[in-house]
Amino acid sequence: MPVTRLASTFRITLPLLLLAGLGSAAWWLHGSAAYGRAGSWALLSGAVFGVLLQRSRFCFYCGLREFIEERDARPVLGLLAALAAGTVGYLVIFGAWVPFPEAGHLPPRAHIGPAGWHLLVGGFAFGAGMALSGSCLSAHLYRLGEGSLLAPVALAGAAGGFILGFNSWEFFYLHAVTEAPVVWLPRTAGGYALAAVVQLAVIGLLAFLVWRRGRVDPLPSAARPPRTLATLAEAVFVRRWPHWIGGVGAGLLGAAVYLRATPLGVTAELGRLSRKLGTHWGVSPLSLPGLDGLAGCATGDPAGAAALTPNALFVVGLVAAAVAAGVGSGAFVPERPPWPRVVLALAGGVLLGFGSMISLGCTIGTLLSGVNALALSGWIFAAALFGGVWTGLKFRRRIGQ
Repeated sequence: MPVTRLASTFRITLPLLLLAGLGSAAWWLHGSAAYGRAGSWALLSGAVFGVLLQRSRFCFYCGLREFIEERDARPVLGLLAALAAGTVGYLVIFGAWVPFPEAGHLPPRAHIGPAGWHLLVGGFAFGAGMALSGSCLSAHLYRLGEGSLLAPVALAGAAGGFILGFNSWEFFYLHAVTEAPVVWLPRTAGGYALAAVVQLAVIGLLAFLVWRRGRVDPLPSAARPPRTLATLAEAVFVRRWPHWIGGVGAGLLGAAVYLRATPLGVTAELGRLSRKLGTHWGVSPLSLPGLDGLAGCATGDPAGAAALTPNALFVVGLVAAAVAAGVGSGAFVPERPPWPRVVLALAGGVLLGFGSMISLGCTIGTLLSGVNALALSGWIFAAALFGGVWTGLKFRRRIGQ
């Protein structure tokens, strides 16, 4: 069989097998007493998220880097679309669950954390880690589906960063977390109306500034291919989706995941495994005061839990679907990276893990799910993260990487 025909067959059969496997696994989980519908939902929602990430290249680092270095506004506008769509989705849910936010009650399970200076440290470290490693944690996960050989290095570094964060946790907890207020905008503003107007206005202002300072280059009408079944299939399965589709999809999926289970996040399982590993090796403290009671991507090991946590199933679905999308689109192209980039990926991964641990989440769990929940903590993390990315990019340029 010619090589090109073999490659074409591989691009079709492997994604179909993976998607069939995900469907079969979801069906089995649904009927399992240990996992049930929650496990099935976690796997399938992770798969949808993985496809969105890979097809639209939904990546906070990529968007910020392309805006800072190339003035391409489209990726950042896609990220802001995710914040806006998710905010609207969360507001609908909050209105049903907590009709009177000014009464003092917080919505259950939402990632509304203490708004303290630890988020400045964690966000800056995470942003710098993104710049050094080349992606945030969620993007490293979906790039496994594109054959990235730097992603496993960065994820291994992140495990070490989590352990470093566990050893620093008591200091941050005593000096920052316990003294920080939990600021939920609807409660502070005295209702949803003002909070929604303020948050959506801020997102709109940011979008306007990005649009004015950047460039948005639509495809000239003469360059657009004719609309046929073949070009439609190519647009769906081969070419990258527009950034706004990934953004709106991620925002709405985040609201749906929150409605059915817990807020969107990808670091809980990595943190849990790092915590178990650190405890087993004796390099992590046995006691982490207050950690497991805070809102965010929890790293605890609940008693009586199944072998795979919901977040583990979510990540498995994400990676498997990203592999299917990456192979099917022809984006699965493993390349051997030069050793300086491997070193940067490892160092950046450590910063990613440390920042995630201190901030109780990453760009998905703390930034996206936090901002969508109208939590001040999400905005603080986002601002610090931007500073970290900008600093990290300057460092990379200085060392020629």
